[in-house]
Amino acid sequence: MDERELRVMIDEVKSGRLSRRSFVQTMVALGLTAPMAGQMLMSAGVAQAQSKLAYKPTKRGGGGALKALWWQGATLLNPHFATGTKDQDGSRIFYEPLASWDPDGNLTPTLAAEIPTMQNGGLAKDGRSVTWKLKKGVAWHDGKPFTADDCVFTWEFVADPSTASRNIGSYKDIRVEKIDSHTIKVHFKKPTPFWADAFCGVGGMVLAKHVFEGFKGDKSREAPANLKPVGTGPYRIVDFKPGDIIRGELNPNYHLPNRPYFDTIEVKGGGDAVSAARAVIQTGEFDYAWNMQVEDEILKRMEQGGKGKADIVAGGNIEHIQVNFTDPNKEVDGERSSVKTQHPFLTDPAVRQALNLLVDRGAVQEQIYGRTGLATANFLNQPSRFQSKATKWEFSIEKASQILEAAGWKKGSDGIRAKDGKRLKVLYQTSINAPRQKTQAIVKQAATKAGIEMELKSVVASVFFGSDTANPDNYPHFYSDLQMFTTTMTQPDPELFMMQFTSWEVAAKDNKWQGRNITRWKSEEYDKLFRAAESELDPVKRAALFIKMNELVIQNVVVIPVVFRPRVAAVSTRLHVEQSGWDSDFWNLQNWYREA
Repeated sequence: MDERELRVMIDEVKSGRLSRRSFVQTMVALGLTAPMAGQMLMSAGVAQAQSKLAYKPTKRGGGGALKALWWQGATLLNPHFATGTKDQDGSRIFYEPLASWDPDGNLTPTLAAEIPTMQNGGLAKDGRSVTWKLKKGVAWHDGKPFTADDCVFTWEFVADPSTASRNIGSYKDIRVEKIDSHTIKVHFKKPTPFWADAFCGVGGMVLAKHVFEGFKGDKSREAPANLKPVGTGPYRIVDFKPGDIIRGELNPNYHLPNRPYFDTIEVKGGGDAVSAARAVIQTGEFDYAWNMQVEDEILKRMEQGGKGKADIVAGGNIEHIQVNFTDPNKEVDGERSSVKTQHPFLTDPAVRQALNLLVDRGAVQEQIYGRTGLATANFLNQPSRFQSKATKWEFSIEKASQILEAAGWKKGSDGIRAKDGKRLKVLYQTSINAPRQKTQAIVKQAATKAGIEMELKSVVASVFFGSDTANPDNYPHFYSDLQMFTTTMTQPDPELFMMQFTSWEVAAKDNKWQGRNITRWKSEEYDKLFRAAESELDPVKRAALFIKMNELVIQNVVVIPVVFRPRVAAVSTRLHVEQSGWDSDFWNLQNWYREA
């Protein structure tokens, strides 16, 4: 299907001659998927599909306590310093973006009055700007009004390099102009096909200017509101103990009628995924539990009790092993894993290729994840239009051994390979979680047979995913040879997701390890492809660029994909909640309620 035929179909949807569903189904048949099809219609000014979840409560409050479990507890409550989903989700209770991503990949207004389109004048035809109209009558938790000044401030705060925000990549190349008290215009330096990045989803939460203006730049980490948020969300902060518990109370001035339903919210951190699943699905002590990285057979047994279920929705999350391209044992200018160093043996392509062959993805899926994790050779798996068909995974100890032997890595008397005095001894770390320890064991068994000594390290999740920049054991520092965790894809567009392999995103001491490029891999070819995709307005050409990026990452074994993970939560049978695979678990927390 060419561009002309596509535009004809879109016009038919706009005129009512073709249903939205028929258009989406046709696009899915062509490999586009529903989220991307929805974005195309939205850009063309076609009204979005409404959320499937009907909200029944007729008054604000009265629902008692909402009890949730995050077995990795939030360590701070500033969304722009979040080092993982635990911090993003904790922040999302209190803060809101202009727009959120629903389960179908559609943008839905939160603090925005409407979603910008060409039809309503919000999107510039040249792709160089987007105008947001802000919702009126919204107040911060301290009673001050929410205005365009807060959006302009949030941009200034996050875009400042000395702030060292995790989200700087979404804000540093834009300019935000205040048009009036409730309108802003975001200017792009070049045509920008994916304009719904800044101010959208988990990276788009807006900060209050009057709360943070005294803590810009180098002082940003000193802001009391990093632990005591003042937002616009459905709940106000009551108490926060980092890594342990978040308590909130109903916001009586929330900007949507009859919301929220619950009087209080409690998010308990710590523990493990299995215990969290049991507390919701089996015993019913809690209403909701996040990130059910639990063996599927265990979940199925728990579900037989009827008190809860494993709620599974599509998304783009990937459990993967990262390869360190720098030396984690050599310190330069007070920094280990510095880009000024090279890894003593992982910079050898033969070693990386061998490791890739030693990960038995099939066994990991079959024995551990089942329906909650699918074996994959790709880092970028969704939407399917961006999935490479040229890659494939293979498990072969024999081939791995042959590659190492041919590259000069010879086995010694102890069975461990060495070359030029360097032994193949690998430190492989991850967080403490049963499926991850079982995955580590599967990989170690194969590596040992191939002549690689593998030391396994398991770090407490609250430490591994901790936000303390002085913590040497968190994953951004990457003081090991290999490490494994899940990277979440929080938008139905791959731009932000694939930014993590660009050279300018390297995590380092000078950016407080807030850069997204944890492996420290650098590639001029990759950077050029990414820059081209940033301004390519042709969706087919743009998809081809992202496919090539994924192939570069896989061919160079920058990471080793293990399983592609849908979003899995444990949900009480009485709790009405709508998960989105493209946003925070709390993306529509204001609409959660419990059946009587």
